[in-house]
Amino acid sequence: MPFLLLILGCIGLSISCIGLHIPLIHQFDTSTIVWIASHRNAYLNAITVVMSVLGGLPSTLIISGIGCLILSKSKKYTEIWFVLLSITGSAALGWLLKYAIDRPRPDEVYRMVETYGASFPSAHSIYAAVLGCSVMFIFRRHKQAKLFIMLACFWLVCMGLSRIYLAAHYPTDVLAGWGIGLIWTTFVWFVLSHYALKRNKLF
Repeated sequence: MPFLLLILGCIGLSISCIGLHIPLIHQFDTSTIVWIASHRNAYLNAITVVMSVLGGLPSTLIISGIGCLILSKSKKYTEIWFVLLSITGSAALGWLLKYAIDRPRPDEVYRMVETYGASFPSAHSIYAAVLGCSVMFIFRRHKQAKLFIMLACFWLVCMGLSRIYLAAHYPTDVLAGWGIGLIWTTFVWFVLSHYALKRNKLF
């Protein structure tokens, strides 16, 4: 699973980065936003606006904090470090790339929520991918592992699609966010797994 997530992350990030320099893909990005904006409905509007709040950094930190408290009761300190390093590292990397690339957001005419910073990559998609990957890794040996994996995938996919629906991001921004989240979280998992193995600790 780790190698699969790493490969998917690299593919997603590569496609999105290449897409920044290809007019045809940029046209696809813009056309997607325009098409979705013309097919919105009140039901999806309400759901995606709520998801925008739930997927932001404050909510992600609260969810991660609650998860770390639960893990601390079982003295799973390596998993706690895994969650903390995954969230903080990916958030820092995402915002550095936003500043460096400085891609404009989709036109305000189509946007449904207030946004901050540049468009590329989607921070919400990064956070969703990190939380999703964290759940996959932490519960990979659980008897209901498949259910946790399905829920994690559902969350990160829906979060990314909601950002496009709200015209907060282009599709390639979301793809980049997923890629960064998958790559960074897998990298942290590999590092901590090696550390835990050397100290004869389970992870």
